[in-house]
Amino acid sequence: MTDDYIKHQYAPILPEKDEWPVVRLSKSRKEFIQQVVASSNEKIKNLTGNQVPALKEELEITLYRERMRIKQNPWLVDPDDEASFWAGVKTSLLSVGVDQKLTEAEKKERYLAILTAITQRYSEEIASNFKHSHYKMTRRIVTFGFSRLLNTARVKGFKSIFSNQYSLQDKIQIIGETDQLRDLASKGTIVMVPTHFSNLDSILIGWTISTLGLPPFIYGAGLNLFNIQIFAYFMNALGAYKVDRRKKNQVYLETLKTYSREAIQFGCHSLFFPGGTRSRSGNIESKLKLGLLSTAIEAQRANFQNNPDNPGKVFIVPVTINYHFVLEAPGLIRDYLNHTGQERYYSESDEFSTSYKISKFLVKFFTKGSDISVSIGRAMDILGNYVDEQGNSRDRHGRSIDCRDYFVSNGKVTVDLQREEEYTKKLGTRIVEEFHKINRVFSSHLVAFTAFRLIKRANSKLDLFSLLRVPEEDIHLSYETFNDACGEVLDGIRQLRAEGKLHMAPHLEMPLEEIIRHGLENVGMYHAKRPLIRTEQGHVVTEDISLLYYYHNRLDGYELDKII
Repeated sequence: MTDDYIKHQYAPILPEKDEWPVVRLSKSRKEFIQQVVASSNEKIKNLTGNQVPALKEELEITLYRERMRIKQNPWLVDPDDEASFWAGVKTSLLSVGVDQKLTEAEKKERYLAILTAITQRYSEEIASNFKHSHYKMTRRIVTFGFSRLLNTARVKGFKSIFSNQYSLQDKIQIIGETDQLRDLASKGTIVMVPTHFSNLDSILIGWTISTLGLPPFIYGAGLNLFNIQIFAYFMNALGAYKVDRRKKNQVYLETLKTYSREAIQFGCHSLFFPGGTRSRSGNIESKLKLGLLSTAIEAQRANFQNNPDNPGKVFIVPVTINYHFVLEAPGLIRDYLNHTGQERYYSESDEFSTSYKISKFLVKFFTKGSDISVSIGRAMDILGNYVDEQGNSRDRHGRSIDCRDYFVSNGKVTVDLQREEEYTKKLGTRIVEEFHKINRVFSSHLVAFTAFRLIKRANSKLDLFSLLRVPEEDIHLSYETFNDACGEVLDGIRQLRAEGKLHMAPHLEMPLEEIIRHGLENVGMYHAKRPLIRTEQGHVVTEDISLLYYYHNRLDGYELDKII
């Protein structure tokens, strides 16, 4: 990686929309959904041993969990017929159970019909609704809207608002292995796996994909985003498939995984957040959700089975998204602390999730000098080996590897779920390693990390939750101490960069005094209570130590705490 970032819009690698895999998929949407339903049913049958009692039990568990979800956690985006559908499932299950005349084969047939109705409903809900005309319009709206906000913030006068004096690429900086990504997108199927900190990530990644001249990706977006009108419009237009984290039953999870696997096999470039949800703590994800990740491995194995002479290669591309501040940080860290601290931590609710507040945030963001960067990592195969510009896998010594060998048993490619589970774990570990390598450290990360570690050092006898209960007015750092510590941590960051263990934003090359000023201006700049400020008396204080902890966590995992 270099400090250079993309300053232009790339030409599309597939100029004709009919060449886009996602367009071909949308044209065969109905047939594709039926394929997902059939494959999901087969997977459930295999998991239940194709036995009637086990299949019945799985359906009853699904019904119970879905009725509890409807009762305890309804969302506006839920279909109007949700309750009636599951009431129908209950009636159908009861009718099979009480009919004494049914043979075992007839019971299985009836249960499979119920299963099909459920997987059909799930598949229809999950499936994307990509439309090229909507995608084209949405891309223009996002680019125009962001650009106008940016130029309005920096240029006075009505006429200047519609100038292109400031590039959006200057504000949202794309760095890293962009050329390799473009090359490989023409040679195989890309599975992009970004870090996840904000609900803005989906739109941001969509804009990045467009800027790099790549065809649209399909990607999993949390169904909760469709509760928010502005996000619902963009998600639908961009072709997101829906992921409902409330649904924990096996039938839904297998249907979701099947959709992802079949789409990758179809050749659709895919994107999903392997952390599963936004990072509540502010840390770079260290433990990934392996469900969807496993579908990339399953798709690669299926490609070797179905097309032995010309198997499509699946490439894994890690991406880190770097912000100075995160819109939802107060609610996210509160969720994290409530979950980990349980009764030891208490806070009042202050969450916001409306289109108005999101729009207000965008205006706030673009009227400040804060930046975002999107760091594209080196592509890997499904075992986490780097690949070269031709897409060939290489081991750590640079020797060529044939991925097919990973799936061969007794001379042929075979299905081995236990083996593929281990491969998925290995791939997850490699992605986490790459997240940390391509993470781009900002000045805000530096000052937040340093300040929190100094506060922790001054209260070394307190555990985390006791420390977070210390009144903010009792916490202050002398600027001299803070300045010296920032310098020491910065030296540690530079050493890590020299070792290839992280990346640094160019503004960290400024004089230390300027770096600290820049960091204090940007860290948590949107929030009503700032995590870190410098007082007129020259002290460095916090107005919200929990928020400071959140922003500090971005540099957790690098062992920089040993410096302080």
